[in-house]
Amino acid sequence: MLKTADPILFDLIGKEEHRQETEIELIASENYASLDVLEAAWSILSNKYSEWYPGKRYYAGQEFIDQIEQLAIDRAKEIFGAEYVNVQPLSGSPANLAVYLAFLKPGDKVLGLSLDQGGHLSHGHPLNFSGLLYEIIPYTLDPETSLIDMDEVDRLATENKPKMIIAGFSAYSRDLDWKRFRQIADKVWAILMADISHIAGLIAGGVLENPVPYCDVVTTTTHKTLRWPRGAIIMSKAEYEKDIARAVFPWVQGWPHENLIAAKAVAFKEALQPEFKIYARQVVDNARVLASELMNHWFKISSNWTDNHLMLVDVFGSFWVTWKEAEKALEMVWLSTNKNMIPYDTRKALDPSGIRIWTPRATTRWMKEAEMKVIARIFSDAVRNKDDEVKLASLKQEVLEMCGRFPIYK
Repeated sequence: MLKTADPILFDLIGKEEHRQETEIELIASENYASLDVLEAAWSILSNKYSEWYPGKRYYAGQEFIDQIEQLAIDRAKEIFGAEYVNVQPLSGSPANLAVYLAFLKPGDKVLGLSLDQGGHLSHGHPLNFSGLLYEIIPYTLDPETSLIDMDEVDRLATENKPKMIIAGFSAYSRDLDWKRFRQIADKVWAILMADISHIAGLIAGGVLENPVPYCDVVTTTTHKTLRWPRGAIIMSKAEYEKDIARAVFPWVQGWPHENLIAAKAVAFKEALQPEFKIYARQVVDNARVLASELMNHWFKISSNWTDNHLMLVDVFGSFWVTWKEAEKALEMVWLSTNKNMIPYDTRKALDPSGIRIWTPRATTRWMKEAEMKVIARIFSDAVRNKDDEVKLASLKQEVLEMCGRFPIYK
């Protein structure tokens, strides 16, 4: 119907579909939702206003909406073992804002990983609401190992007595010591919040340890390693239900997107299947092969390894190629990546030394270790031959052929 009603938009969507099918997406935060998830997201549920929560709506006609939202809640609880789950947050930053509002007052101290060390904007950047409204004490990585310095976290917490400690990241390739974070939080009577937006799928798949038993509150987006629809959820101990529910609605947002909540319910069911554990394991296996192969091609990888799904590649420190130059060359061979500062980067944030890449999207296409070795070689050849149009064209054909063997939806 859209082809007839709006041919211009139909054509643009088709072009984007073709781009996704013919490129290898290494951008760390993107994945492919299943057709079942997309079907729920497109459904007539988008027609319904459903402010507040199941059994307590402001509008009539909620019988089936309530059942759908409760289904999503119950399935998320089963995945993560959470006592309370709120499935209404529209995305990660609003979910984190709701947690701040539920537990803190403006000016309270918060301990979070610095953005330039791998943290997230909503963990305390001065241009974000978190940095504008709260007193942020950033913790950093060990400059020698590029690992979170847990002794520094302990020292900063003891000295500053923060009201909340955030354990989580946007660009960090190693596992987190949830138990140590819990011990530090208990020591200073702080709320412990985990933001697992990047690793939630690996936790759901049993590859990484679940932080829910250790933390007071856990947030996650639903569209990264989880392969779910755009959105977020908040999980917590039962005692915090009232505070979090009130913070999500009415403090942060109004009408929940019930079509996306239904899509979350579909995706939660997918994550409960045995196949998802196989997927999560393959994501990490692929990441480790990719990191190892890139190091074999003489690229510097932050912390020299990965425990999860992503890695930071220091293209400038490896071959004196800027991010802009590397991204352009990689885009010409249809490898999509995104810029990222490396720990203690000497370059500017808008043109940093590093590229952040991950494996979940390629793994969703069921590319495995052999393909990771080819991707590492193509990545290396593209960066090293960034000005050789003939070479780049040849590499592009390799990527196109590989994508043809691993279609997304066709």
